[in-house]
Amino acid sequence: MNFASSNSIQTNMTQQTTANQPLSLKQDQIFHGTIKQLYPNQMAEVQVGNQKLMAKLEVPLKLGDAHFFQVTATNPQTELKVVTGPMSQSMTAGQQLSQLLETMNLPKSNEMQQVLSHFMKNQIPLAKEQLLAAESWMKALPPGVDKNNALQALQRMVELKMPFTNTVFQALTQGIKTDGLSTNLANLAQLLANQPGGNETIKLNLRQQIELLAKPLNNETGGILLARATQTLVDNGAPIASKLQALTILKEAGILPQNATIHNWQNINQQANQQAINQSPASPLLKEAGQMLRQLTQTAPEHIKPMMDQVKAWINNENLLSQTQKQQLQQLLTRFEQIPASKQGIEALTNQIQQHLTSGYSESITSKLFIQNDQGISAKDQLLSLIKPDSNLPLADQLLRNLVKVTADSPQPVMQSTLTQAEAQVQSAVDSRAMEQAIKTVLKGLGVSYEATLANKAGDIQVIAQQLKPQLLALLQDVQTPTVLKDTAEMVMARLNGMQLSSGENGHQHQLVMQLPLDFFGKKMDATLQWNGRMKEDGKIDANFARIMFYLNMESLQQTVIDMQVQNRVVTINVYNDIPNLNSLAESLKATLKTGLLDKEYTLSGLFIKPFGNQEIKTTGSKLSKQSEEQQQGGVDIRV
Repeated sequence: MNFASSNSIQTNMTQQTTANQPLSLKQDQIFHGTIKQLYPNQMAEVQVGNQKLMAKLEVPLKLGDAHFFQVTATNPQTELKVVTGPMSQSMTAGQQLSQLLETMNLPKSNEMQQVLSHFMKNQIPLAKEQLLAAESWMKALPPGVDKNNALQALQRMVELKMPFTNTVFQALTQGIKTDGLSTNLANLAQLLANQPGGNETIKLNLRQQIELLAKPLNNETGGILLARATQTLVDNGAPIASKLQALTILKEAGILPQNATIHNWQNINQQANQQAINQSPASPLLKEAGQMLRQLTQTAPEHIKPMMDQVKAWINNENLLSQTQKQQLQQLLTRFEQIPASKQGIEALTNQIQQHLTSGYSESITSKLFIQNDQGISAKDQLLSLIKPDSNLPLADQLLRNLVKVTADSPQPVMQSTLTQAEAQVQSAVDSRAMEQAIKTVLKGLGVSYEATLANKAGDIQVIAQQLKPQLLALLQDVQTPTVLKDTAEMVMARLNGMQLSSGENGHQHQLVMQLPLDFFGKKMDATLQWNGRMKEDGKIDANFARIMFYLNMESLQQTVIDMQVQNRVVTINVYNDIPNLNSLAESLKATLKTGLLDKEYTLSGLFIKPFGNQEIKTTGSKLSKQSEEQQQGGVDIRV
């Protein structure tokens, strides 16, 4: 089901987006208007809602009369014909509706009356064929779609001049929903596994991607497994059996080549390292640890001084290393500078730095699990850049997922125990950074920005093709896909498209809608975020003012709505939930929330826990309408 406030909020968002758009009429559209002024040659000023237009009338009419008009021409001037007679003030809305249905020979079904009544009330022009299409769509609404939300979707299609097609309608109605995406994905995964027919490769890839979405912190689990395997290999006191087991797991995951041994595993990738050097010219900006070692290796002895300065600066700025680890590396560099530089000496220095960094990052992975350095690189990425120099960040993600899968599939009880311990360690380390990481992973995996990424030629095509949306497209375009599977895939695709269609901009005002199926260690949650704010002149988001609504459906707290208002970096939060005594449970967390906001230079004005109430939640839109008028003087107009 949808949250009670979803419809009213979506209504206000639609009104905000379209309020300032000029009236645009098309051939055959029908609308309700009032004659405000008469001019020669049967020209008249007609008022439609809050707007007026000049048009030529087919027959003379009386000043002040209200009619339903149909557009017969738009070029070179708007021409109108009367569809119904004058609408007297004594006529009820039902009588006006009946007269219009009779005159236009429209079906008198409940769905047609609902559509026509909605568009009459909101003074929105609509053509007869659009009315007929809308009626058929309303009759075939899928389960869980509220009729009022469907009417809002139809209105948005007309006002924003979207293609009036069933595909767009389904996307908008699904985009309004605030829960159920996790269920949609689970149903699709089950059909992919059990439904015969279709391209088995496409089905397998799509099912694997859905499974990855259900484990957004899998890479962190893989990072801990990588750290433990590496620590075992570098530990001189570890049993040979443990070393061989760690080596085997890294080989099966594709991180180490098949000819690696417990003696040469750190140097076995020298050939790949040399290929990476040849393919990537030296850069003055050092980012990854592997890149730094590659550039150090290819530096000639006569040019070693400036390179050493770069390496020292890189070490000082690397916040993923401890102070002790940095001091050890700096001492190593200082001793090297005291002897004459040679090619053999540079190679020996590179090997020693690699050993120190390998040990250092293995330790940092467990202590700084969700921390990244200034370049957005984590300790697990740095460690992989040392062990597998030819890997990049997208490949690193795949390798870590491989490592988790190989460990999970291992018949060895010790491997199962290691995986359980790694997952427990990730779970205990979950914080705000972990949530941010999980959300980014899910959004990227869904492929919501798939079309924009392709248009901007941003990112690796092979990596993009693994996202959910392009794989759904491949499934839907395959003529062999069974109908039942295609219908379920179309529902998921509509949810993804709905996010994009529900987002948009109106001048400086922007609206963003995101739906996220989140799964944390078996706890499933559907989260929807609706953000309204403005853009600054430089095209960046104004972080000082915003209105954000979070719709959450969680296993323990059930349905929850969080209404967050930001005014000049002062934050007020209202949390709506019907669980008794939730306020006392939240009291201990307020100080943490206040401190977290202060770290981001925001001030918490208040946090209020309220039950869902019809009056409270449904009047949000009208309250904001008044607030937004007051805020316009300060350059803000936010209405949710």
